[in-house]
Amino acid sequence: MATRQIAADSMLDVERTLWDRIVYAGRFLWRDRSGTVGLVMFLVVVFAAVFAPLIAPYDPLGQDLRAAKMPPAWSAEGSWAHPLGTDNLGRDLFSRLIYGARVSLTVGFVGVLIAAGLGMVFGAIAGYGGGRVDTFIMAVVNLVLSLPYLLFVVVIASMLGRSLINVILIFGITDAPIFARVTRGEVLRMRESGYVESAISAGAGTGRIIFDHIMPNLIGPLLTLATFEMSRMIFYEAGLGFLGLSVPPSVPSWGNMLDAGRKYLTSYPWIALWPGLAIMWTSLGMNLLGDWLRDVLDPRLRRSRK
Repeated sequence: MATRQIAADSMLDVERTLWDRIVYAGRFLWRDRSGTVGLVMFLVVVFAAVFAPLIAPYDPLGQDLRAAKMPPAWSAEGSWAHPLGTDNLGRDLFSRLIYGARVSLTVGFVGVLIAAGLGMVFGAIAGYGGGRVDTFIMAVVNLVLSLPYLLFVVVIASMLGRSLINVILIFGITDAPIFARVTRGEVLRMRESGYVESAISAGAGTGRIIFDHIMPNLIGPLLTLATFEMSRMIFYEAGLGFLGLSVPPSVPSWGNMLDAGRKYLTSYPWIALWPGLAIMWTSLGMNLLGDWLRDVLDPRLRRSRK
């Protein structure tokens, strides 16, 4: 009974500690106005992507040539039936913008998960193992990072073809070296720390040291890096779509919308304006949120800001 009571008290302490951290993060976010703005901007995009079928007034693929190239509603020739106007095929830009958020967030979120997972594994192996394993892994990492990233991605995308899965895999694999380098540096620093040396002295194995003592301390820096890399992936996916190398034309995405609007920049600029603003909105929100995460997860930055 005493053992069970001690275990229950320990779990209660963990829950209290976790709740205290959540409350502290919320208070810190409220004091950081830019972080609050970034979170709100990002949540607006997530909300639009999740509830796109309920928000979008039209089918994003539905064409109406009689309403083609209609300006926004506040223009003289506009109509509130299409508040942001229509494109060259009469498709509602507001509906396509909302559905396009799904593609961008899917590419960014899943791509970052793949990149972070691969980078953490190989970076931890290189940093903790050292020797020839470290040399080989970092040689591959440095080779990939030395290549012009956008050109490298464009070449691979042109070889694999247009597909959402291909785009996610391209960004997830080509972005993994950045996470591997950051992970390796953190592991090299933690390997000489006191708690790791204590775990080794207690007879803990390599796997337990990496996953129980080192990996939890990597969440902070990697989570901050993930927000910035997700923003980059959204940018690059739009760039591939602009070049005709992202998802097929039948899939509404911000990059495809930019590609369709580039022919009408001088005559019908709103076709390309709205997806460009959506990309800028999402990227700005994620960068502001990433700055807040970096501050709240790094005690040194918290002290300097106080």
